Amino acid sequence: MTDPSASSAAPHTSVSTHILDTSVGRPAEGVAVSLSVRAGGSSPWRDHGAGHTDADGRCKTLPALPEGTTHVRLDFVTGPYFTQQAEAQQDAPRVRDSGAFFPEVAIVFAVAPGEHYHVPLLLNPFGYSVYRGS
Repeated sequence: MTDPSASSAAPHTSVSTHILDTSVGRPAEGVAVSLSVRAGGSSPWRDHGAGHTDADGRCKTLPALPEGTTHVRLDFVTGPYFTQQAEAQQDAPRVRDSGAFFPEVAIVFAVAPGEHYHVPLLLNPFGYSVYRGS
């Protein structure tokens, strides 16, 4: 007998992310994150999901990717986060007079069907790095 819960549908492709503020050694809470997708390198970007990072620096509201997605763009709006951090640290030296050096960070990467992509952002006021996590 065949299990009715077993589906022949293609496995979902998914993306997750989190942000660690390396300047303070803590997760970055409250950063807006948006997810855009496209099918093929010359196709236009389509908005697909959005959210904010939680107290653990994770954005848990990103939906599974639509079938046919080949490229993903994660946009992180970091400027307001850094402004809030600067105001919270009143005794810190004021070395930035023009706000965040990176007011936003955009990460574009290729995806394959059925895979999960965890893309952490390691962030500080003057630099960032990303990698494919697990």
